[in-house]
Amino acid sequence: MILVVAGVVGLVIGFAIAKMMEKGKAAKTISGAKKEASDIVREAKKEGENIKKDKIFQAKEKFLELKAEHEKVIINKDKKIAESEKRTRDKESQISNELSKNKKLNDQLQNRIKEVSHKSEILDKKQSEVDRLHKSQVQQLEVISGLSAEDAKSQLLESLKETAKTDAMAYLQSSMEEAKLTAQQEARKIVVNTIQRIGTEEAVENCVSVFNLESDDVKGRIIGREGRNIRALESATGVEIIVDDTPEAIILSCFDSVRREVARLSLHRLVTDGRIHPARIEEIVKKTEKQINEEIAEIGKRTVIDLGIHGLHPELIKAVGRMKYRSSYGQNLLQHSREVAKLCGVMAAELGLNPKIAKRAGLLHDIGKVPNTEVEVETPHAILGMQWAQKFGEKKEVCNAIGAHHDEIEMNTLISPIVQVCDAISGARPGARRQVLDSYIQRLKDLEDIAFGFNGVQKAYAIQAGRELRVIVESEKVSDDKAAELSFEISQKIQTDMTYPGQVKVTVIRETRSVNVAK
Repeated sequence: MILVVAGVVGLVIGFAIAKMMEKGKAAKTISGAKKEASDIVREAKKEGENIKKDKIFQAKEKFLELKAEHEKVIINKDKKIAESEKRTRDKESQISNELSKNKKLNDQLQNRIKEVSHKSEILDKKQSEVDRLHKSQVQQLEVISGLSAEDAKSQLLESLKETAKTDAMAYLQSSMEEAKLTAQQEARKIVVNTIQRIGTEEAVENCVSVFNLESDDVKGRIIGREGRNIRALESATGVEIIVDDTPEAIILSCFDSVRREVARLSLHRLVTDGRIHPARIEEIVKKTEKQINEEIAEIGKRTVIDLGIHGLHPELIKAVGRMKYRSSYGQNLLQHSREVAKLCGVMAAELGLNPKIAKRAGLLHDIGKVPNTEVEVETPHAILGMQWAQKFGEKKEVCNAIGAHHDEIEMNTLISPIVQVCDAISGARPGARRQVLDSYIQRLKDLEDIAFGFNGVQKAYAIQAGRELRVIVESEKVSDDKAAELSFEISQKIQTDMTYPGQVKVTVIRETRSVNVAK
C-alpha cells in the first residue's frame, strides 16, 4: 500500500514537474513569436513607407507630365487664336480695301452711265433724222417708179421664191440621181459584209436514228415475247422500230425528231435498267417526255443567253427551245433562227439601227412554226408568230417584223425588211434547205391530222414512211364495231383528201385496262 501511494505521489510530482517545464517552454515560444511578429510589423511599416514614397514620387512625375501636356495644349490654342486673329485682321483690311475699290468703281460707273445716257440721246436724235430722210427718199422713189413700197416688196419676194424653187428642184434632182447610183452599191456592200461575217455549216436533217447495242442478245429482250415489248414501245412513242440483221444496232424511224429522241432515250434507259416489259416501257416513256420538255426549256435559255437577248417571256423561251426539234425544208429551225438573229444584228449595226431589237426579231421570226397546241391550219406561221409575240408583250417593231417577213402584213419599221432579207440569206445558201424532205414531213403530218379529226381518237402516228397510219382510240368512247367502222372512214378520208404514192394501211387499236391497287 505504501508502495502504491509512493508511486502515485511520484507520478503526481512528475506530472507537475512536466507541466512546469512545458509552461516554461511555452512562455519562451510565445516570447519568441512576439519578437518575430514585432520584427515583421517593423519590416512591413518600413516597406510601406518605401512604397508610399515611390507612389508619391510617381504621382508627382505624372502630375508634371500632365501639366507639361496641358501647357502645350494651351500654347497651341493660344497660337491658333493668334493666327485666327491675324487672319481676321487681314480679312478686315482686305474687305476695307475692296470697299474702297468698289466705291471708286461705283463712282466711275455712275460717270459712265451719265456719258452713255448723253450719247444715247444724241443717237436717238440722229436716228430720228435718218428715219425722216429714209421716209422722204422712199416717197420720192414711189413717185418716180409709180409703185408703192408694199407692191415693190411683194414683187421682189415672188421673184426670190421662183429662183429658190428652181434651185431647190435642181438640187433635189441631182441628189436623187446620185442616190440611185450609190444606193444599190451600198446595199450590196452591206449584205456582202454581213454574210462574210457569219459562217455556218450546211443543214443536215435525217428521219432515222441508230441506237447502238452492246450485243445482239439485247435485241430479243427489246422485241419481247411475241413482239409485245416492241409493239408497246411503238404505241407509246409513235416511232417505228426496225430490228434487222444489222449487227449491234436498232434503227428508229420517224419524221418527228422529238418522238425519235424520246424513243432513243427511253430505249437507253430500258436497256441500262434491264427490266423491259410493257408497263415499264410506258412509265419510262412518260418520264422521258417530261425530261425532254425540261431540256427544251434549258435549250431556249442557253440560246437566248448566247445571243445576248434579255427579258424574253418564258413561253417564248420554250418556243425557242422547241425549234431544235423542228425543221424547215430540211434546215434545222433553231440553227436557222440563230443564224437569222446574228445576220439581223450585224446588218442593223451596219445601218445604224438598234442591233438588239433586230436580233430579237430575227430569233423569233419563225416561232409560229412550233405551236405547243393545235391551231388552225389556215393561219400562216408568220401571223401566228406575231400573235404570240403580241400576247407575251413584245415591242411593236418586233411583232411587225415577225408578221411581215413573208409579206402577210405591211412593213411599218426598218427592222422588218432586215428580217426578211436575212431570212432569205439564211435559207437561200447552197445546201441549207431541201424541198423534198419538207413536203414529205408535211404529208405525214397531214395523215395524222386526218385521224385526229374523228371523235374518240387519242393518238395517231404515221409510220413506215407514211405507208401505215396507226390510230389509238379511247375504249370508253369507241367500241370494237365502231373501231372497224372508224378504220374504214379514215381510209376513205385519206383516199379522198390526199395524193400519195402506193397504199396507206390504217390500223385502229383499242385497248381496255382494269387497274386496282392493293394496300
